Amino acid sequence: MISLKENYSKEAVPKMMEKFGYKNAMAVPKIQKVVVNTGFGRLISEMSSDERKKFLNKILEDFSLITGQKPILTKAKKSISGFKTRKGMPIGAKVTLRKKMMFNFLERLINIALPRSRDFRGIEPAFFDKSGNLTIGIKEHIVFPEILPEKAKNIFGLEATVITNAKSREEGIELLKLMGFPIKAT
Repeated sequence: MISLKENYSKEAVPKMMEKFGYKNAMAVPKIQKVVVNTGFGRLISEMSSDERKKFLNKILEDFSLITGQKPILTKAKKSISGFKTRKGMPIGAKVTLRKKMMFNFLERLINIALPRSRDFRGIEPAFFDKSGNLTIGIKEHIVFPEILPEKAKNIFGLEATVITNAKSREEGIELLKLMGFPIKAT
């Protein structure tokens, strides 16, 4: 099976040059980074401090298994009584992946996690922004092969944003389609 990085250089670059008229292979857009994040503020607000510590450790452990990198905790910027959050309280976690870690994560996402997720029929073109970046929401983290569903006590969702340096939405969609992302036809 051809890797994502090889697929980019051997298939995507020549086809992008042909379709969009790039004169140089270095002008072809590429994936710069992938940001994976999760929010758990609502789940954690009702817990005692001991329960909160155990819950945070388990989520961070699962999150680092999925991404292969230690996540950064994101904290509340201000207190909001309606959401039962206090300033400085951990409400999420995020990881920024680049280079080898990024390609490893994307290969697992495309080939294993997305096909395993419930009712998956392809990535909607509406998930792309005007700069050609793709944001995918995953409802259950247990679709990744690193997580054993039997041992997962708390199921949480996560969001993966694939950031490209494409100049338009069409370029971003075409780039990811050529790289093997299962994008629905428009």
